Amino acid sequence: MNNIFRLYAFPGALLLSLAAAGVAKPDGNMALLDSLDRGLWQFRPTVGSVPTTKICLGKSESLTQIQHSGLVCAQYVVRASENSLTVSYTCEGHGQGLTVIRKETNRIIHIQSQGIRNNAPFSFSAEGRKTGPC
Repeated sequence: MNNIFRLYAFPGALLLSLAAAGVAKPDGNMALLDSLDRGLWQFRPTVGSVPTTKICLGKSESLTQIQHSGLVCAQYVVRASENSLTVSYTCEGHGQGLTVIRKETNRIIHIQSQGIRNNAPFSFSAEGRKTGPC
């Protein structure tokens, strides 16, 4: 049942988190996120048959804490390069996570995230592609 929850909870959590503005200023270099094209993006989980989610990407920092949407969380950049970003974050009283974002181009990314939310583990992988303007 936990696997089913993770597969079906992803699109809603992704949509909510990208619309939320509750991301604390991270500690470290997140230039990779600034390099992503703004506009309409489509996110497709890489596991399972979950439908894709389309969102208008504005505040790209929310990509680092998808499962903790709308929460102000302390973020720490573990590793940053031109094409990869690893961020650890803690949301006091709500859990924590580790997210890796790998950039193929300014229009294609891969996200892997795992952690604890509502006292339960989560883990997901998704591919994001910019599809046009918002």
